Amino acid sequence: MSSEGDLLHVVTADEISDRRRRFGKTIVWGSAGLMFLVAFLQTADQNGWIDIGFQNWRPTLYAYVLWGICLCAGQVIARGEHGKRSLFVLPATLFVVSMVVFPLLFGLVIAFSDWNLSSPDGRQFNGWDNARQMWSDPFYWNALKNMVYYTLAIIVEYGIAFGLAILLNAEIRARKFFRVAFLLPLMLSPVAVSWMIGKSMLENRFGPISRMLRELGVDNPSFFSSPEVARLMIMLMDAWTYIPFMMIMILAGLQAIPRELNEAAEVDGASAWRRFWEVTFPLMLPVSITAILIRIIFKLKLADIIINVTSGGPGGATDSVTSFIFREYRDRSNVGYGTLLAIFYLILIVIAMTILMKAAERWMRPRY
Repeated sequence: MSSEGDLLHVVTADEISDRRRRFGKTIVWGSAGLMFLVAFLQTADQNGWIDIGFQNWRPTLYAYVLWGICLCAGQVIARGEHGKRSLFVLPATLFVVSMVVFPLLFGLVIAFSDWNLSSPDGRQFNGWDNARQMWSDPFYWNALKNMVYYTLAIIVEYGIAFGLAILLNAEIRARKFFRVAFLLPLMLSPVAVSWMIGKSMLENRFGPISRMLRELGVDNPSFFSSPEVARLMIMLMDAWTYIPFMMIMILAGLQAIPRELNEAAEVDGASAWRRFWEVTFPLMLPVSITAILIRIIFKLKLADIIINVTSGGPGGATDSVTSFIFREYRDRSNVGYGTLLAIFYLILIVIAMTILMKAAERWMRPRY
């Protein structure tokens, strides 16, 4: 049987001369050297070491774009067909570097600077002063403690979402209506939820819930004056918004389980609870863990509801790290300190998510 058709998909090495290969490498390294030279001159000009009249970072951007073009062209010149294959990856890699790596490096520079937008002196390098201030800042550590509470609430949210998914997967009346109705909170933005519930329904004087409680004999009902109650209200509003997200993921997983498995377990005499614990729940572990991890990522960015409803009050009791950093930028115009807090929080997130994903991988391994 001839395999001539299969050979059309095999990329063989081109016969590339040494002169062509050297030329490809030269334009790559030459453009890289030019980019680093321009970046160094730009940095020296920004710090006042020299004066060459650079008004902004546009020359470095142009040098980076030139290096990216030369890098792609050099790969094709020096490697031929194999170089063309790398063009499927290189543009995306260069875009990620320009949109993620460079801003992160620039953020590190700002994090070790005293840069208050209200100061006429501009950005001044201050070494580890921002780190010392963070270490002794009780409000920031209180925000981190609040994030632990908010994240632990996901366990309850997951239980509610799983229960709703099981109900919506059963043969009940108006099942399609309830599926759409339960998804409505997810269609609203957190800002709309905060104004609709936190600022309107839970308002102390004229909110309908407060008025109803006064009619029932509760004196001066207030949902955001007590730290514990205010934190609970934030959790409830956030849960009401995002439980449908977990529910729809779990529902999709439940519908993918073959009905024959539960029917076979029922024939063997297994009760409803045993069928759930021995058949449904183990099969749902990958979907459940994925839903929980994504929900944790959303929870770590919690800020909209807090900023609009309580602004972190009372006394920082409801602050999340994101809302605290937002107020550090907006209210105090402290760009340097706020950036250091954000980078430290990013490091904590990367460490925590890595540990969680490793633990999830071990948990999902077959036990039998």
